[in-house]
Amino acid sequence: MKKIAISTEYITLGQLLKLADCIGTGGEAKFFLQETKVLINGEPDNRRGRKVVPGDLVEVEGFSPFTVTTR
Repeated sequence: MKKIAISTEYITLGQLLKLADCIGTGGEAKFFLQETKVLINGEPDNRRGRKVVPGDLVEVEGFSPFTVTTR
């Protein structure tokens, strides 16, 4: 499980996907989320603006799971 450390209260799903190297640019997030299954804490979500907070588990189809932590 890969850990993504943030120094803010939350990060958007689109930003998280970029930090986790699932996408190359933020502009790809909308199309990526339309075509790829993403679960946040076991619940499906495809909103690139979804707020992800420390402690959340993000599972992206085709990638290992990510957990968000604080720096």
